[in-house]
Order: sequence, then C-alpha cells, then structure tokens
Amino acid sequence: MPPDACPPALLLIDLQRAIDDPRWAVEGPRNNPEAEANVARLLAAWRAAGRPVIHVRHDSVEPNSTYRPGQPGHAFKDEAMPAAGEIVVAKRTNSAFIGSGLDDLLRGRGVTALVVAGVITNNSVEATVRMAGNLGYATTVVSDATFTFAKRDGRGRSWSAEDVHALSLANMAGEYATVATTEAVLNTLLSG
Repeated sequence: MPPDACPPALLLIDLQRAIDDPRWAVEGPRNNPEAEANVARLLAAWRAAGRPVIHVRHDSVEPNSTYRPGQPGHAFKDEAMPAAGEIVVAKRTNSAFIGSGLDDLLRGRGVTALVVAGVITNNSVEATVRMAGNLGYATTVVSDATFTFAKRDGRGRSWSAEDVHALSLANMAGEYATVATTEAVLNTLLSG
C-alpha cells in the first residue's frame, strides 16, 4: 500500500442481536458458528492497527422485523459492539449504500478498499458487496466471518445454510470482490 493510501476499512454489516431470533432458522440452522469469534478477531486487529472501522446497523421499517428500532434485537452483538469514535451507519434496505450516505463517507475519508464481514451472506452482505464492486471499491469478503441460514427455493427445495453461503460467495467472487478467510485477511493486515 502506498504511504499516502488509506488502509482498507472494516465494514461490519448488521451484526445485531436480531440475527439470533429463531425465526431466521425456520428452514434450518445457520452455518459458520464461529463467525462472531472471527468478527471479534478482525475487529481487534483493525483497532490495534488504527485502521478505519464502520458498523452498519439495520434500522428496519418492517413492523415485525427483528431489526426494528426499539426492539431488543436492534442492539449490536457483544462481539461487534462499536467502540467510542467508531462510525455507525444506519440503513433501511439490504444494501448499506442505499440512503445511508456510506459512499460519501468513505470517499470523504479517502477509503478505496473494504473488508466486509457480517450477515446475512446472501442478503445484506451480497447486496452491499455487489454495490461496492460497482462503485469501484476493492472489496474483500471474509468467508468465515459471514453467515446465513438454510433457504427454500421457489420449487420447494430446501438448501442448507452451507450451500446458500457457498453460492452467495461464488456470486460475489471475481467480478465484485475477493473472497478470503479471516486468517488470510489477518496475515495480509499484519504483513502490510
């Protein structure tokens, strides 16, 4: 990284208590049970290195959403709790770039690269990563610091969380982002 370049920002998406509600797992359990621990590792490393951290909070406008403000699920998970001075960006749609000012915030700080972790892989993570790629950000998705749930398709077939996750990562890989593990991202951070 050139000396004047801004280091990649860690973008943590929707890591709120809402995701622990059993309604999310109606089709089957989630994958990556270690995702929150990996998020905590990334967050600790970013903080120790003094690199930018941005927390995306979903403020759902849906009346029955587990992410609706005023509900217990709206709070951040302990592993991803923002520290004093860290930026929190509120969103109301699946993409963190829609109506949130995120693009202006990043560009105003000279951020051109993102490392993304959070939930749900095939929803808010994928929507945000696709837009980030389209907007020209060099984006890395951390495969073991993201997770999703089993999902039933339009034909009635149920797909495991691991299959849904793998397909979503495949959708993002190449055209929109690089996909890497927590270990690989931390090794890059420590060597750069």
